[in-house]
Amino acid sequence: MGAQLEQLAIIEQVKQPRKPTRVRYTILFLLFIITAINYMDRASISIVAPAIQSYFDLSPALLGLIFSAFSWTYAAMQIPGGLIVDKFGSRLTYGISLIAWSIATGLQAFANGFAFLFGSRLLLGITESPAFPANNRIAATWFPQRERAFASSVFSAGQYMGLAFATPVLFWLMTTFGWRSVFIVAGLIGLVFSIAWFKIYQDPKDNKKMNQEELDYIREGGGLADHVSEGKKITWSNFLELLKYRQLLGLCIGQFSIASTLFFFLTWFPTYLAEEKSMPFLKVGIVASIPYMAAFFGVLFGGIWSDWLLRRGVSINIARKMPVIIGLFLTSSIVLANYTSSATLVIAIMSIAFFAQGMSNTSWAMLAEVAPRELMGVAGGVFSFFGNVAGILTPMIIGFIVTATGSYTGGILYVGVVALMGALSYIFIVGKIKRIELKF
Repeated sequence: MGAQLEQLAIIEQVKQPRKPTRVRYTILFLLFIITAINYMDRASISIVAPAIQSYFDLSPALLGLIFSAFSWTYAAMQIPGGLIVDKFGSRLTYGISLIAWSIATGLQAFANGFAFLFGSRLLLGITESPAFPANNRIAATWFPQRERAFASSVFSAGQYMGLAFATPVLFWLMTTFGWRSVFIVAGLIGLVFSIAWFKIYQDPKDNKKMNQEELDYIREGGGLADHVSEGKKITWSNFLELLKYRQLLGLCIGQFSIASTLFFFLTWFPTYLAEEKSMPFLKVGIVASIPYMAAFFGVLFGGIWSDWLLRRGVSINIARKMPVIIGLFLTSSIVLANYTSSATLVIAIMSIAFFAQGMSNTSWAMLAEVAPRELMGVAGGVFSFFGNVAGILTPMIIGFIVTATGSYTGGILYVGVVALMGALSYIFIVGKIKRIELKF
């Protein structure tokens, strides 16, 4: 009798469908943390900028070159970085990249002049280059279409959360222990988390903690868990073919515009507050975190709004484009900072502009809908390349404007105009959102 009851219980359990596990959210949280570290490391130069400008007697133009150095190599390596991600997979590529960029961050502490610091920033750009192509690939692999904008917004939010919380702490480190301590601490944090990456991350097909129901949920919802594979031979002709597609070209122009605002905040913003608004370092450290926090909420709002529209039956065209376009139009409001001398109003204007810039970061979700399955990493590399061309140009252009005019007015105007250009690209160039199908 007992054996029969046990058999009946087993049969009943088999009949009852199991709920999907939620391993994908653990993976997303891991991406969030590592993206926060990624941006803390690349933006740490902006924290120490006023100190190193004085320490090494740098002109605004030279400081602008140091700010842009990261993006020179980062942009150049985006496409090779995407190729590496597609060739060797997300786990190995991302883990080694995290270790390497943490070491490069720490090396900046030993700078003895312009050349050493410039070279260290070039190295940091090389080592961080696979990060966002890998983020995009992982989001498309682990998440169904209905959750993809949310996933992209969460890992993108990591960049702002890292800046929001790290900025006051790093400013305190600089004023207490000197500017070199900022790079040492930031580098050590990355090395510690590289252990967590290798311990936790596995691709869906290799992950033992997720059940078949979650895998089916991802696959049936348009996730690429069964389609993304390592070791496929990729040629330059595949890359060149991507550039023929109007959708990708429009997305890349838009990403240039989105990144232009981001790189202003990652580089010149603290120095702008210290020089243009005469704020002491510790106050800059506190108030500079407010726009970063606003951007954190902006990117989450944009992703949640986009997925909500999609679930309500709105076309993917509108659901993915609307937060980006509205975000870019609002970002252009940054030019209003040129018309007030109130530090409080400036922070409010900057917070609105950076909140809107965060909204527009759902552009990564749009890329996940467009990129061909076979070249997810390469498409992410192309997209990120255009964004990081802005990382080269924006710091340099603002630096030259400040050197030539003694004012940040022209630099702020440049950022606002480029944001408008991006909105127009999404409206008139991108066209219909659909996945690019390549013929090998």
